[in-house]
Amino acid sequence: MDTTQRTDQQRSADRRRRELLEAADRVVLRDGPGASMNAIAAEAGITKPILYRHFGDKGGLYAALAKRHTDALLGALRAALDAPAGRRERVESTLDTYLAAIEARPQVYRFLMHPAEGTQPPGDAGFDVGKHSAPLLRRMGEELAEVIEERVDLGPGSQQLARVWGHGIVGMMHAAGDWWLGERPCSRAELVRSLADLLWGRLAAAGDRVGGPGF
Repeated sequence: MDTTQRTDQQRSADRRRRELLEAADRVVLRDGPGASMNAIAAEAGITKPILYRHFGDKGGLYAALAKRHTDALLGALRAALDAPAGRRERVESTLDTYLAAIEARPQVYRFLMHPAEGTQPPGDAGFDVGKHSAPLLRRMGEELAEVIEERVDLGPGSQQLARVWGHGIVGMMHAAGDWWLGERPCSRAELVRSLADLLWGRLAAAGDRVGGPGF
């Protein structure tokens, strides 16, 4: 098999994989944590063994969907952090971007972060959510830590402190957002202001890192 043929086959496989992920997304938007491999295969117009061939098992499909949505969310968060605005405005914009994302697609959020709670059909077990969701939050924490270290002068021990802040902020956003999405005790704008107030003390006092893009 020559290189051109292998490349064409890879492109075809990548395109088919994207199509299957889009079908899975449609089912998740409809069914949330109750999305099943049977329903996803039916939506894609294929049999379940073909779905397994592309993703290995339900965990493989989950991981692919998680990466797809995490990549999109991180891209939106980076855009908020890069916006031409004052530091307080960027902090609020970043918090609002995260909350707006989970508010816009709550079924996707619940699929990624919550167990199916008995809604799965026989033989189609739900995910080990802790096993899969923890790496997503860890990835977000590390990426935010890199942004903080690059932009904010935290003095001695800046790398470790940036990681503490990055993971702490992501943990706060996740826990507060999860509670807010379930109970809706206040508006999104009120939650954003309250969380920004909580973060603002040391962050407001820290200077920009010399030579960095600023924060």
